[in-house]
Amino acid sequence: MIRFENVTKRYRGTASPALAGVDFEVQRGEFVFLVGASGSGKSSCLQLILREEIPTDGRVLVLGRDLRTLSNRKVPFFRRHVGAVFQDFRLLPAKTVFQNVAFTLQVIGSSRGFVQQAVPEVLALVGLSGKEKRMPHELSGGEQQRVAIARALVNRPQVLLADEPTGNLDPATSVDIMQLLARINAGGTTVVMATHEAGFVDQMQRRVIELKHGEIVRDERHGGYGDTSGLPSLAPMPERGAAAVAALTAVLEMQREAAAAAGVSTVDDEPIVVEDLASDPDPEPDEFEAVEVEPGEVEAAQAAEAPASAAEPTAPTAEASPAPTAPAKAAPAPATSAPTTSAKAASAKAAPVKKTPTAPIPVADVPEVEIAELGVADRLGLGDEDRDDEVGPTS
Repeated sequence: MIRFENVTKRYRGTASPALAGVDFEVQRGEFVFLVGASGSGKSSCLQLILREEIPTDGRVLVLGRDLRTLSNRKVPFFRRHVGAVFQDFRLLPAKTVFQNVAFTLQVIGSSRGFVQQAVPEVLALVGLSGKEKRMPHELSGGEQQRVAIARALVNRPQVLLADEPTGNLDPATSVDIMQLLARINAGGTTVVMATHEAGFVDQMQRRVIELKHGEIVRDERHGGYGDTSGLPSLAPMPERGAAAVAALTAVLEMQREAAAAAGVSTVDDEPIVVEDLASDPDPEPDEFEAVEVEPGEVEAAQAAEAPASAAEPTAPTAEASPAPTAPAKAAPAPATSAPTTSAKAASAKAAPVKKTPTAPIPVADVPEVEIAELGVADRLGLGDEDRDDEVGPTS
């Protein structure tokens, strides 16, 4: 029925051939699947069978005729015995369903009576009875493909070629088209179909010819589509290199911000309470620094923090009682005014102070007697203001 004898096909401008030494034979009434990746040579085989192309080397025989020696004048007569169905339907948009199917018979010069009889029969075969007057744009994709199949079958060809007939259809409609092709094959028509639909090939268990880079790698009767484990997965590939580092850095930065806002931090998925920065034994040098406390500054701070009730009830002046006041304030002075070097270091590490943009305000070296003589308002900073004590705005 169809025979390829060491067929090689090269297209102009390509380095490698589309087909290289292909040999196979299809018997009458067979249903054959041509499978393989895009560019493997499936469509080239169908074009050679339909005599749209001529082999570069070798012979292609269809219905006992060598297509290489077939003259162009006889090609239309040859194609009356070969029907073709394509993925893009190729219907005439300005003609009705009946006219699209009848056009094939009119081209070959069939009688009017034969056209009126054959077209309704083939439309009923493909399930389009009652839609003869519809236009192509009024049909669904599956119905348009059925019209294309009816047009290919109306002349009752011996061979039907199908190039991805279900490529533009939804799964349910694709099943209907495959069932229709199986019924057509059961009626005696030889069907050669190029497809990528692995599910249909596995279910139907017909003859499978697998092509790869223009060569036949498998010719199996009652076979399936083949091994699909090598097909790429739809899962996203992991990011690597600079993109992965940037993505990870962004995620970690967001986690740090969220942890800082919540008061916790996570290290290896274990929550750790963020301690007070003041208790950190080793604060960052660029953010914190230890300030040594001088004896005079300690005394001034104690005097400022002492409550008003601890002072004398009548707040006497320096002339009224100078003697009792001085010993009372001077008694604790030896304990705080002469700290050891180790105590200084310990207090400096235990009490870090946040840097400020402005310089610290110097504490005046005020004698103890004068501190005692200050009034309550002055010690609380509520006395008369002096412009020299004002501090300018900070940056």
